[in-house]
Amino acid sequence: MLPAKQIALWADKLRDISALGLKFSGNIYNRERFQKIQEIAIEMIALSTNTSIGQLEPLRTTILTRPSPLVGGDAAIIDSEGRILLIQRADNKMWAMPGGLSEVGETPVEGVLREVVEETGYNCQAISLIGIFDSRLCGTTYPLQLYHFTFLCVPLEDEKQRVPLHQQETLDVNWFHEDSLPENIDPGHISRISEAFRVWRGDERAFFDK
Repeated sequence: MLPAKQIALWADKLRDISALGLKFSGNIYNRERFQKIQEIAIEMIALSTNTSIGQLEPLRTTILTRPSPLVGGDAAIIDSEGRILLIQRADNKMWAMPGGLSEVGETPVEGVLREVVEETGYNCQAISLIGIFDSRLCGTTYPLQLYHFTFLCVPLEDEKQRVPLHQQETLDVNWFHEDSLPENIDPGHISRISEAFRVWRGDERAFFDK
């Protein structure tokens, strides 16, 4: 394991310990200790990702203080012509399946379908589970451990694309055949797109990390 990835893993473990401690501890002195552990974890995340602590600060209350592993999902939307719908992300300019972190109160499918509308403007239907992927093992560069629920979806037949709700997250939206995918695909999506086409071709076994 590369040093930066090992530091990120240690940081994520410390962050998780601090999040659980702050959630369940009522002792003021223990809470102060868990707060210090959280600060150290954030400093380690910044170091391992070459990111400033200031850039991570907005994530403190929404993500960094949430016990992990985090849960998210992606939609492999493949139409009747065998084309998959991908978005070009605004943050890294790479192509990826639409998706994101789940919110409290959502099922994994509900979270994925919400993200699809927000990032692409399309409505779709989930028809099969492609697999559950550990971010550490599928190429995802996100510094915190994440479980990706990836679903095979189909666009609704009479559905036309609307304006994405979160246009700032998406530079472009386009359909691609399996043999003509863009070169700059987000590393965490390469293997999962391949698994998506496997399931689409009729192999219904769900992927999971062993």
